[in-house]
Parts: sequence; structure tokens; C-alpha cells
Amino acid sequence: MERFAPPLALHHRLIGPLHVEAMLLADEARSYFGSTGKRERERLAPAARVAFSCESLKLTSRLMHVIGWLLTQRARQEGELDADPNRAPARGLGVAPETAEDVLALLPESARTLIDASIDLYRRVERLEQAREPAIPSPARSMFERLSASF
Repeated sequence: MERFAPPLALHHRLIGPLHVEAMLLADEARSYFGSTGKRERERLAPAARVAFSCESLKLTSRLMHVIGWLLTQRARQEGELDADPNRAPARGLGVAPETAEDVLALLPESARTLIDASIDLYRRVERLEQAREPAIPSPARSMFERLSASF
């Protein structure tokens, strides 16, 4: 199926709210894993403790990839970086570690909620990044642009 590029203005308007969401989620995760999470981890079986620690690192990695990408987009908007995403592939969204459902089932509800939120946020940003990739131009948009150029 063909994919159309979203309007650039829409992309720009999404960056700020996503950045705020990512920073709030990062703060919630830091707070949880720094206090309540430590106590909840101690009550887990040894294998679940290891899973808990691994998943907290995966959550952090996901959020850092998202925040880094969003900051890059913001810098592009401000003209601090080249706006062409094809010129700097190293500035793309990093690959996030996968989380298995069976591992999530071992963790406390609070941890699962934060992990699920980080996965959801990462996937939304990933779709936004994919939408910025060169796409098939909309036939209606190109016709509109030709008409606009004629008048």
C-alpha cells in the first residue's frame, strides 16, 4: 500500500507535546525505580529480580532514544541542524530493545504500566520518524501545487 507524507506543519506540532510526554515519563520512571520499585523488586523471586533490572534498563534505553530523536527534530526546526533527514542517518531513532510479554507478567503492576507506556511512546515516535522518510507524494497535493503555481 502506498504511503503519503504527512504535512510538515503537523510533524512540527507533534514534537513539543511528545517531548513533554517523554520527559514526564522519564521522571516518573526515575522516581519509581529509585524508590517504590526498589522495594517491590526486593519482594520478587530471584529470576524476576533480574528481569525487573533488565526491563528498567530497556525502559531507560527506549526513553533516551525517543528524547534524543525529539531533541534532534527540535534542533532541525530551529535551524540548528540540516533539516534534510536523509543527510544525517546517524541522527535517526535508535533501535529499542524488545520486551517479552512473559517477562512483563513477572513484574509488579507499576513497572508494567511504565514499561508499556515507554513502548507505546517509542512506537508513536517510530511511526512519526517513518512518516518523515521519503514517501510517495500525494497526487491531490501535487495537482493542487500545480494549480497554485499557475495562478
